Amino acid sequence: MASIFGFRSRDPARDRQVDIARLDRLAKLFEQIAVEIEAEKTGLESRYRKTATNAAFLVEAMENGSASDRRSSEVSALTESILNSERRIAALSRQNGMMKELRHSLDLVFDEGAASDSAGVDSARPAGAGRA
Repeated sequence: MASIFGFRSRDPARDRQVDIARLDRLAKLFEQIAVEIEAEKTGLESRYRKTATNAAFLVEAMENGSASDRRSSEVSALTESILNSERRIAALSRQNGMMKELRHSLDLVFDEGAASDSAGVDSARPAGAGRA
């Protein structure tokens, strides 16, 4: 039979360091994903503007008679591309919002742990902690 008195817990300072390291890795991952989302959104918005401009010029040319009505299939393709881009941009905006919420939740978890830490251990925060 094992004795309960043989159990030893880790030093709270070490637990705190492990928690900080884990939260820091998670914070860095959130930031990396947010950067990826923003880069995709920026590139897509640029292509979206270019496509919308091309569609507008093509429609105007068709209305002025300087482009044949047969090019209406191009207008349809550009319109479809614009709609797809709008949907994707909206999805990326939602993802970006979710990353901000996750990051905020991570900060809350960290702050909660810091408040309950009665050992007065290192007050380091995860990477980028406190950002909105």
